[in-house]
Amino acid sequence: MDQRVSFITLGVGDLARAQAFYEALGWKPSKYGAGEGVTFFAIAGGLVLALYPRADLARDAGLADGGAPAFSGVSLSYNTRTKDEVDAVMAQAEQVGGRITAPARTVFWGGYVGYFTDPDGHLWEACWNPKAVVADDGTVSIPD
Repeated sequence: MDQRVSFITLGVGDLARAQAFYEALGWKPSKYGAGEGVTFFAIAGGLVLALYPRADLARDAGLADGGAPAFSGVSLSYNTRTKDEVDAVMAQAEQVGGRITAPARTVFWGGYVGYFTDPDGHLWEACWNPKAVVADDGTVSIPD
């Protein structure tokens, strides 16, 4: 198996609400899949974020739908180019319906990090990492 991730799919309680949240953050949905009960966002590095009804995702995976997620031990990270951008992302997320779970602050390893959840409780980190480089196309590189 190659070392890569192609799609990240979030199970959502209300597809229209979830899509509206990400669009309010400035994300543009793909026309692919539109009207078919799924929303795709092409993101940096060739990765795709998909929104799919939670009950359908659980059924597809052969699992019971446990409702909105509690802390799952997983976060998605949006890495920024500056500390100020972390604050801007956090403010924007809260303004469009996200819930701040931990305000942005300097952390022990020298970065600047805050956390918020989307309307379905999926945890996002807004992070400035002084050792990571975010290219113009959004691709992130880390030291070897």
